[in-house]
Amino acid sequence: MQYHILPVTESEYPEVTAVWEAAVRATHDFLTEADIQFFKPLILNEFLDAVSLSCIKDEKGHILGFAGTADRKLEMLFIDPAARGQGIGKALLQYVIAHQAVDKVDVNEQNDQAVGFYLHNGFKTIARSDVDGMGKPFPLLLMELKK
Repeated sequence: MQYHILPVTESEYPEVTAVWEAAVRATHDFLTEADIQFFKPLILNEFLDAVSLSCIKDEKGHILGFAGTADRKLEMLFIDPAARGQGIGKALLQYVIAHQAVDKVDVNEQNDQAVGFYLHNGFKTIARSDVDGMGKPFPLLLMELKK
């Protein structure tokens, strides 16, 4: 399926954050409710401003998925659980690789589906960290696009 990819505006941050939360609840079963509540305001008020955001919307204009990038790295890729399996993640990934020269991603090691997604889409693990970028005990796999 062909998707039209659009930039995300600041006025859409609350909707993007809602997609993030729904996706995290569906895929990040290693996070507690306290973890989600810790990260949610950071996503909305800090992290979204730190990346270039692209999204795919449905015919009614609702965001189905989004990607955030910075310095050739995919910092976030989240899909509304109701829209999973429709190629939205792959379309966003291919877009940021082609248009923003993305060739790196860090992925939670405990998120098996995401690890498999990136491996399937040409990434390889180059390193591992015992903690996430904020020093929390969520191991990360540092992945790079195979050349």
